Amino acid sequence: MKKNILSFVTLIAILALLLAACGNAPQATPAPAEVGTPDEVIAEGRLEPVRATNLSFQVRGVVAQVLVKAGDIVSEGDVLARLANAGAAEAQLALAQNAYDLLIRNASGERARLWQAYMEAQVIRAQAEKKWEDLNVTAIEDRIEDAQAEIEDRKADLEDAQKEFDKYKDLDQDNSKRKNAEDDLEQAQEDLNQAKRDFEKDMRSRDTVRAAYEAALAAESEAKYQYEISLDGPNADQLVIAKTNLDAANDALSNYVLAAPFAGVVADVNVKAGEQIGMETRAVSIADFSAWVVETTDITELEVVKLVEGQKVTIRPDALSDLQLKGSVIEISKAYTQLGGDILYTVRIRVDETDSRLRWGMTVEIVFLEQVSD
Repeated sequence: MKKNILSFVTLIAILALLLAACGNAPQATPAPAEVGTPDEVIAEGRLEPVRATNLSFQVRGVVAQVLVKAGDIVSEGDVLARLANAGAAEAQLALAQNAYDLLIRNASGERARLWQAYMEAQVIRAQAEKKWEDLNVTAIEDRIEDAQAEIEDRKADLEDAQKEFDKYKDLDQDNSKRKNAEDDLEQAQEDLNQAKRDFEKDMRSRDTVRAAYEAALAAESEAKYQYEISLDGPNADQLVIAKTNLDAANDALSNYVLAAPFAGVVADVNVKAGEQIGMETRAVSIADFSAWVVETTDITELEVVKLVEGQKVTIRPDALSDLQLKGSVIEISKAYTQLGGDILYTVRIRVDETDSRLRWGMTVEIVFLEQVSD
């Protein structure tokens, strides 16, 4: 009987302990709701000068002059470089400028002089035309092709001679094999130089005559025009025509002569006198470093909708961790690019401050500041 009573008491104690344990168990409570705040947009970008351009000649030709070097400060209109075959365009511009100036001045007594100039221009044109017609252009172009092939052959010979000389270059200078190899190398270089001179000579034999003929045609046409408009005296219509011709001549000359489109600094010069280049060659780079802009590279479609023009930003160059600049959004692209699976938009930002350490192309971090409601 005592055993049963003890068992009963033990059972009651166990149940009490279990109930106590359940009562002390921690109760789950709902997490507090997060307070919604606007997402901060942080982007990467690249520093660019406020204005920059790469200039190229719009025709093929040989560079006659390079008048600037990297670091030079230039003004708008300064001539930077010119091609050797710019003569015809320069002559046309000079004639157009003279024509316009004559009309502006409205000088009297010009008719006889203009008639004489027209007659002289006809004679010069006829002479230049005869030289061009007598020129065997096909034969010259064949020689040019042969000269180009000759240059390639001589380059190959020079490479072979260099390899041969390299075998013996460490020998004593009086060693016969070394001396012979060195002589062969010098001769190969001279042969290549001569091949280049022959090529340039053939090019000039065609281009010089053609340029002279084109210049003579332009001069005759302009001289005739000047004489004809002198018959009635200048008027508003003639001034408009003369100005149109002058603008067209300036445009034509810009194909052969590079001029600074704005005041700035020469960032790079990629050509030198004597080189033959074409439209695909970047000749001179000009930049205006008086102010800076930033273009973003990673603004997504989810972020661009949070931005507005005029929004303030802070800018920190990766290379200058101690520098923080202020800026503002000036343009948000309406077009997109796709990179991998991301849709990206370019945002253009004006940098409102500057620092002498800033350089073109530096990467920066941009933080778009939250807009303050009125």
